[in-house]
Amino acid sequence: MNNMDLLNKNAIVTGGAQGIGGAVTKKLASNGARLAIWDLDFDLGTKKATALGNGSIAIEVDVSNWQSVQNAYAKTLSEFERVDILVHSAGIAGSNAPVVDYSVEEFKQIIEINLMGTFHANKVVLEGMRSQNYGRIVNIASVAGKEGNPNASAYSASKAGVIGLTKSIGKELADVNVAVNCVTPAAARTRIFDQMKQEHIDYMLSKIPRNRFLEVEEAASMIYWLVSAENSFTTGAVFDLSGGRATY
Repeated sequence: MNNMDLLNKNAIVTGGAQGIGGAVTKKLASNGARLAIWDLDFDLGTKKATALGNGSIAIEVDVSNWQSVQNAYAKTLSEFERVDILVHSAGIAGSNAPVVDYSVEEFKQIIEINLMGTFHANKVVLEGMRSQNYGRIVNIASVAGKEGNPNASAYSASKAGVIGLTKSIGKELADVNVAVNCVTPAAARTRIFDQMKQEHIDYMLSKIPRNRFLEVEEAASMIYWLVSAENSFTTGAVFDLSGGRATY
């Protein structure tokens, strides 16, 4: 029996206006889900929601701000009544520099957005998912969180934190039908590349045995299964999307 259609399912995708998040919104909507796109770029999010149809909406949110996340969740519930799925994709790469030269303020900012943002987005939906005895959460980490990329300490540390946070939440919710997992993509050609030096982009490509970058649609396909009812057992797990770079 195939339980992968998402009819009557409501999904939040943070950072859903573009990149991996944008590909996920398209995949979920095409399989019946109604989307709430949470993004700092409200105009782009609105265009995306309109294109998706299915009664999808866009909400402006700063995931690093707990009050902003709470407000976005309240607006989502006023439209959807319940949330079945969260895909947390919002994040930034930050600049590339060795730790000795890394800006303390920028390091804090990346942790606030990538790690605290994940905490905020997960925290706000958990009570509702537990009470309804159903939920699927996928957090977007990175292969950098597994292996640590040189000259990207803040990003690597933040994504390692996302992996650990996901494992903890998965165990905390294992007594109900809520699955909490993360994926660890290799680099994909998204707007996040605009924040990186070319030598860092070249370094990342050199580490991928498949010798190409991830396609966002490939990430969306894996995430689609993870947020479906078909994924009824796996939780607190890390799913690799590194093109052979990571072997664990």
